[in-house]
Amino acid sequence: MSETVAEHAYETVVMRRRGAELRIELNRPDSMNAWNQQLGIDLLAAVERASDDDAIRAVVITGAGRGFSSGADLKAGFDLNSAGRPDVGTTLRERYHPIITGIRRMRKPVLAAVNGPAVGIGFSLALACDLIIAKASAYFLLAFVNIGLVPDGGSSLFVPARIGFARAAELAMLGERLPAAQALEWGLINRVVADDAFDGEVTALAARLAAGPTLSYAASKHQLNAMLYGHMDDQLELEATLQQEMADSDDFVEGVGAFLAKRPPTFGAR
Repeated sequence: MSETVAEHAYETVVMRRRGAELRIELNRPDSMNAWNQQLGIDLLAAVERASDDDAIRAVVITGAGRGFSSGADLKAGFDLNSAGRPDVGTTLRERYHPIITGIRRMRKPVLAAVNGPAVGIGFSLALACDLIIAKASAYFLLAFVNIGLVPDGGSSLFVPARIGFARAAELAMLGERLPAAQALEWGLINRVVADDAFDGEVTALAARLAAGPTLSYAASKHQLNAMLYGHMDDQLELEATLQQEMADSDDFVEGVGAFLAKRPPTFGAR
């Protein structure tokens, strides 16, 4: 078996190489790998590096510590637009969308190894990958509605494509946790593994992908993109437009304030 070696270390992302496999690890464990500005920058650089290196034949994306990713780091605040509101539209278009499209269009398989909660944009990141393997203790959550936002990062496209309208609407509108076992039952993810066997299963599956027919994988991925995600760019732009409208609302201000204060929000359709 090939030895794992450090490939590159960014401020918030670590890349490790094992033969033809590259592992990209979100590395903000103290915040459950919440996305701040730097993580968005680092992850985009890592995805582009993985895509450009022909010697890499399979990519694994996972999280350090107890979680895959807890979503956007609300405590870090937001860049503001000219109106003094959070400029989420620009963040999505310039930082997050290139990560999502980069994964979907990468000509090699990408495996999400969900080692804990996958929430918000963290959930979207997992969904952008070709295969998703999760710990039995992991869960998935479209938490956007809980702070007055809408799904983004491609989740408004990827969730219904995987599990249909009814279940997508439930996840988007109720904002409830979906345990890994139920996610598997619904067809949202590919495999669930006991926590103590997870690392070994991820290593074995990644090695299988790295040793497989890369051109065939890339062509299959192209077919699936064409069939299911042909309007991905338009949907991402719609997400950014609607998300900015939500960020301009008083409900979003209330939602974030309630989250930070650890109290129930009081929404007023404003």
